[in-house]
Amino acid sequence: MPTAVVLGVGPGLGMSVARRFGREGFDVVLVSRSADRHPDYLAALRADGVAATAYAADVRDTPALLSVLDHVGPVDMLYFGPGAADLDNLPAPITETTRAAVDAAMAGIYPAVDAVRRVLPGMVERGSGGLLFAGGLSAVRPMPPLGALALSSAALRTYALTLNAALADQGVYAGILTIGGLIDRGDIHRFMGERFGDVAGTTLDPDAIADAAWDLFTRRDRAEEVFSVL
Repeated sequence: MPTAVVLGVGPGLGMSVARRFGREGFDVVLVSRSADRHPDYLAALRADGVAATAYAADVRDTPALLSVLDHVGPVDMLYFGPGAADLDNLPAPITETTRAAVDAAMAGIYPAVDAVRRVLPGMVERGSGGLLFAGGLSAVRPMPPLGALALSSAALRTYALTLNAALADQGVYAGILTIGGLIDRGDIHRFMGERFGDVAGTTLDPDAIADAAWDLFTRRDRAEEVFSVL
């Protein structure tokens, strides 16, 4: 069976992507910083008939990330979706952004590059596979309050689109889900609801986004899908 690796899995979009690819016959590998929620994730996927395993690794810990990918073996679909924001330390607006803030934000992109470099040679050798990334709307629309995160979002988007162009004739796909809104069931959705109350009207359905991820992966007729309720 083909293998789909979901990096930075959470209860919202990550789990929806895992479930969507699992329904299509992929063995699913979940990776996130803490193993605490893995039993519930695996039980939910098993209930849907999805074969899955889980590993605890912080994607910013390069040796741990690469060790997991090496252990998994050949990867047919890599999804990169770790949360870009530290919810306890939200960014300063763009007019107050410092070099240090940009450095910190850009550090969230490096694990994507590390993971791609590990799995891409095998995909190219086999002439098949795909890379999917989840990014923010600030990559395509000015959102000054997001400060340095807007720069890292733009960098991730450019990385994905440029990979798509580079791999077009090698049988390997790359694409990005550009998201403007809160993902239902996700950690940020819960956090924002707890802090600010009613967040109705700013919520996106992760299952619908996961359907689009599958469509991108299979059709390969475009490199980006944008979702926004903002």
